[in-house]
Amino acid sequence: MTDTAHNVRSGVPCLACPLRLKPAFKDKTDEEVRFIQSMKTEHRYLPAGADIIHPGQEDAELYTLFSGWAFRYQLLPDGRRQILNFLLPGDLVGLQASLLSAAQHGIEALTDVELCVFPRKRVWDLFVHMPGLAYEVAWLGSREESLIDQNLTSVGQRNASERIAALLISLYRRARALGLVSDDGFRFPLSQQQLADALGLSLVHTSKTWSRLRKAGLFAIADGRLTLLNPRLTSRMALLYEREMAPRPLI
Repeated sequence: MTDTAHNVRSGVPCLACPLRLKPAFKDKTDEEVRFIQSMKTEHRYLPAGADIIHPGQEDAELYTLFSGWAFRYQLLPDGRRQILNFLLPGDLVGLQASLLSAAQHGIEALTDVELCVFPRKRVWDLFVHMPGLAYEVAWLGSREESLIDQNLTSVGQRNASERIAALLISLYRRARALGLVSDDGFRFPLSQQQLADALGLSLVHTSKTWSRLRKAGLFAIADGRLTLLNPRLTSRMALLYEREMAPRPLI
């Protein structure tokens, strides 16, 4: 999307970024944060449904998702879509696209989003001047791939109920580490079609399984807010819920 006056805003200085106070993220030195600030070119707003990166884009930048949700996807020639993973605040967006000549995937804003923008040509400055930060960027890229690996494991080895439960529990845990959960509930902007596209299920099967899990007491949902009621509904769900989450870097 071309920048216009309505989607570029003045952002919060990196040293005052509220995300840096969240338990999801590791501490950084003031020097590292000032270097990140020197790389940032703008703070961009995009509405829900907008492309952050479109498939085939040759000038994709690197972003940190400051607020909102997004998802990464691939399209088949006939229009079918596979959602690869969901992106929450603090996630690094577009690393693969910014390092390739053309993006092999798309990234869409699931809700209204705000993005910290870093030009792709500056990524190499990290490796030259701040190798510690460069390592963290590589680590974040590996983390994103691990999320995709987890989803592929679900699609290949879990039944429909386990797939949906695993995704809900994962998103809940990620949201909780960002301070987005209160009274065991959080804003849940995913549609059942998006769940189906992420989990390799038909929309009909997704709908039936969703209703079955809700009636079983795993969760409640109302007014776009999902409350996780019993993440220990089964022993396998309990293992997912109780797994440790280590703090991660924030660029």
